[in-house]
Amino acid sequence: MAAPRDRIRIHTGDITRLAVDAIVNAANSSLLGGGGVDGAIHRAAGPELVAECRMLHGCKTGDAKLTKGYRLPARYVIHTVGPVWQGGGKGEAELLTSCYRRSLEIARAHDCRTVAFPAISTGIYRFPKDQATEIAVGAVSGFLEHDALPEIVTFCCFDGQTAELYRQAVAGAGKG
Repeated sequence: MAAPRDRIRIHTGDITRLAVDAIVNAANSSLLGGGGVDGAIHRAAGPELVAECRMLHGCKTGDAKLTKGYRLPARYVIHTVGPVWQGGGKGEAELLTSCYRRSLEIARAHDCRTVAFPAISTGIYRFPKDQATEIAVGAVSGFLEHDALPEIVTFCCFDGQTAELYRQAVAGAGKG
């Protein structure tokens, strides 16, 4: 099994266009669509996605649930609800770590070889990007150390600045 950092990719672009087994949606607790990456995923997947999401009856912060990908190139969408940043003293780091871990557990359970994550909670939920990036890379690296699936995890970044934060975090994760 390759080292965790060798199984992590950084991509700048639109997560809805990635041909991976599963993309992760930074969802709200209703799972019925919203703004940002959540709205983009719902629009790209088509109305069948919201219909299936209605059957899931929402999702708790830090947890994740799976649906089909419908019109997306991805087979599945793993919806996870990240924490709203409240200053860092309300368990936000633990909840964000849980989002990544639960999403990866679901991916593994459905034999997903490739998974792509957005920068969960860094948009309207205001989680500081530098902290969120360190948490994301740490959680994913820790999972990959002990699990063969997924084989490749991609952090899909909306812009080059975020991608650079992920590159630095991955480089740092490989040391020590």
